Amino acid sequence: MSLQPRLLLDTHILVRWLIDAKKLTKEQSRVLEAAVKRTEPVGYSAITLLEIAILVDDGQIKLKSSLEDFFDSIQSHPALRVFPLTHEIAADVKMLGVLRTPADRTIAATARVHRLTLLTSDQRIADSKLVKVID
Repeated sequence: MSLQPRLLLDTHILVRWLIDAKKLTKEQSRVLEAAVKRTEPVGYSAITLLEIAILVDDGQIKLKSSLEDFFDSIQSHPALRVFPLTHEIAADVKMLGVLRTPADRTIAATARVHRLTLLTSDQRIADSKLVKVID
């Protein structure tokens, strides 16, 4: 029986976890380590891939490899599961106008629709109380 993710990673959490885990908070590290120890997958939204590509292109994320290699490492990571954009998620985005960006709205909507806890350091998302977060 395959375990379903209980956690969804915000874009910056996914990038930090894979590139520089020391930048995670102690609680974020603890929760991720516990999930891996239980061989429980963790999720990320498909829009995270788009957001990473834009942040790399804008120079806000520096990768040690090519973007394609980084995406390959995400896709082949045994603990990671992608959540595609669905009609239900897109409809829920409408309810999240307090959040700034389409990516933030989509990630929060993904967590809400799938009843996941979002790991994020985005204070606006945490303060919105629209989704359960670990920050």
